[in-house]
Amino acid sequence: MNVRYIDAHCHLQFEQYEKDGEELIEKMSQEGVTGIVVGCDLETSEKAVALAEKYEHLYASVGLHPNNAGHEIFDEEAYRALAMHPKVVAIGECGLDYFRPIEMNDEVKHTQKELLHKHITFAASLNKPLIIHCRPTKGTTDAYRDLIEILKEAKAVHPKLYGDIHFFVGDVEDAHALIALDFTLSFTAVITFARDYDEVIKAVPLASILSETDAPYLAPASRRGKRNDPLAAIEVVNKIAEIRGEDAELVREALLTNAKRVFAL
Repeated sequence: MNVRYIDAHCHLQFEQYEKDGEELIEKMSQEGVTGIVVGCDLETSEKAVALAEKYEHLYASVGLHPNNAGHEIFDEEAYRALAMHPKVVAIGECGLDYFRPIEMNDEVKHTQKELLHKHITFAASLNKPLIIHCRPTKGTTDAYRDLIEILKEAKAVHPKLYGDIHFFVGDVEDAHALIALDFTLSFTAVITFARDYDEVIKAVPLASILSETDAPYLAPASRRGKRNDPLAAIEVVNKIAEIRGEDAELVREALLTNAKRVFAL
């Protein structure tokens, strides 16, 4: 397969693909789209690994999403067994979510931070990148501020720690702080219909950007409101090039190189 695009974050193991998943995965191969299938708990992490094992152009990431912190205990031995699979290229998605919990308080934040610390130590022990979910309270960048402080402290202990900030929605200041900590920023097809991300996409180095879809969520403008899939990574790459005013082919090659570097593909 001639790899042309890498979707750095998708959920092809979710039930939305039960009926036509194999057909879609085959189409990805035809279009040169590789996908990193990301787990959100032990079950979806196991399914991600199973897909990566079955298909040459799929890889997996294993981890426990912060919003699942109250539903599942992080079983490091179970996740370590999965992470040893040669097609597991990252740990996550893990992180901080101050947006979705119905009740947001210091206890919830503490639980999420403790879980993130466990993922950081785990990823560092395996020398694998983190895939971090970070969603702040509406109208703020509070979760990013906390994340940056946690990563600064972690880098002092684990200087080689690195990874990707999935679906980045922070400001330029947050972006530069995270890049300085050896993290890339990935953008979804939301950039095809919302202008909130243009400033950051223009301001950061091209070497620090990845393309992703978060499929089945966040379909591009061309099929807004419908189920998304990793083929939308093509539209994400083209839109990044348009926003930056750069040649689409050069941007495609750069983002491909970036993802291969981060995930050692």
